[in-house]
Amino acid sequence: MTSAAPDLPDVSTLSFEQARDELVQVVSELEQGAPTLEHSLALWERGEALAARCEEWLVGAKRRLDAARETAESGNAE
Repeated sequence: MTSAAPDLPDVSTLSFEQARDELVQVVSELEQGAPTLEHSLALWERGEALAARCEEWLVGAKRRLDAARETAESGNAE
């Protein structure tokens, strides 16, 4: 779907919410059954890319939370 649907935004530019919402749509379409094997494969590939993008956001958020906790804890230790 990445090359088959050039009108879709590049996954790397999506916010967490945009990637998550599109991933939900992709999963729903896969569950309903795509008309062709090629379309199913394209949906799967797009879904994998969207899931990876969501994971990038979540890992980044966890790092920020961990850093904030460390800062708060080091401030309390003084």
